[in-house]
Amino acid sequence: MKFAAFQAAQSYSGVKTALKPEKPAADPAAPNGESGGAFKAVHEMTSAVAQGERAAQAYMTGSADPHSVVEAMAAAELAVETAVTVRDKVVEAYQELIRMPI
Repeated sequence: MKFAAFQAAQSYSGVKTALKPEKPAADPAAPNGESGGAFKAVHEMTSAVAQGERAAQAYMTGSADPHSVVEAMAAAELAVETAVTVRDKVVEAYQELIRMPI
């Protein structure tokens, strides 16, 4: 059981590193070097998840109240659910295109 928990923690650490919010690259099509909508949405999602993690860590160390932790975790959950829903719709649209006769 301990090995599975350790392996899960390592996997989580790898995903966390991969989703680490970085400064978004400028979209050449966007005016004034602003980032594109899709990249901005991804960075907002990762930032909401990171904020939830920071709130949970602050609560564990005793420096945050439970209300702020619940708010941050709810925002992170909503961001992840939205990202999953969008992904599912994109996959569904792709599958629909694949089924079209040529």
